[in-house]
Amino acid sequence: MKNRLLLLAFLVLGHFAQAQTPAPSSGEATELKTEKGTLKGTLLLPATKGKVPVVLLISGSGPTDRDGNNPVMKNNSLKMVAEELYAQGIASVRYDKRGIAQSKDAAGSEFDMRFDHFAQDAAAWVQQLKKDPRFSKVIVLGHSEGSLLGMLAVRQAKADGFISLAGPGQSADEVIRQQLLAQPPMVADAALPILDQLVQGKAVPEVNPMLASLFRPSIQPYLISWFKYDPQAELRKLTVPVLLVQGKEDLQVSGREIQLLAAAAPKAKLEEIDRMNHVLKETSADRSANIAAYSNPTLPLAPALMPALVSFVKSVK
Repeated sequence: MKNRLLLLAFLVLGHFAQAQTPAPSSGEATELKTEKGTLKGTLLLPATKGKVPVVLLISGSGPTDRDGNNPVMKNNSLKMVAEELYAQGIASVRYDKRGIAQSKDAAGSEFDMRFDHFAQDAAAWVQQLKKDPRFSKVIVLGHSEGSLLGMLAVRQAKADGFISLAGPGQSADEVIRQQLLAQPPMVADAALPILDQLVQGKAVPEVNPMLASLFRPSIQPYLISWFKYDPQAELRKLTVPVLLVQGKEDLQVSGREIQLLAAAAPKAKLEEIDRMNHVLKETSADRSANIAAYSNPTLPLAPALMPALVSFVKSVK
């Protein structure tokens, strides 16, 4: 049960307070100034003549940093994606969201945090990149929770293309509900009534300590603001090229989610990657091996992932 709760706490729900500062990453430091503070990021820019496409990488939920890591799980997934893009002549920017790692001072109070703040930050990154004369086009790639953030940012800032990587096709509360139903009855019975209240926009002042990492009162306003968004509705609003990518061994986001997104965007390109889990690593159907991959930074990305991403980026006009 411990592994299951860790996956819920760190990969599905917001959890800002315990974020740690990551080790320095290779690449050029870049930043975005916001009204709450400065967001820190990493730019990988190929040494080539002329303009190049750039991909903005948006990490998933919880204290997930720009490299795809959090305080208890290091896998370097997004760092590896950025490095592979670089090797193919594609620039990238990945950043620590407000409250996370090197951007922790830009958060303000956790109680005042809203999902929209993250969407506005992502849109501001897009706008900054669009003004940079080194880049020919801006593609947004959102992983997990970052998929929905990416949809909002693409439309707000008029990016040139969008990639949803392991993105849910239902509102966050529905995805969380399904994951809670897979937990032991003791957990689900305690958590589901809280979730029902939050969906209705009502805070729950007293929470079982067992569920504090998921539903502590200070994070509830954020969850309420997150639950109001429907990824299918937001995806329908996009008019740019879209790539939907899903791993067939994803423990967090099922294959049904990408089918829901595909139905909302029938012109989107669809890629289902064999043996890829939620953190983009090659794994198997064995649950223990899958979970172990979350904490293995040396394990390679699933082989079919990068060809799909690179091909899409280069196809966007």
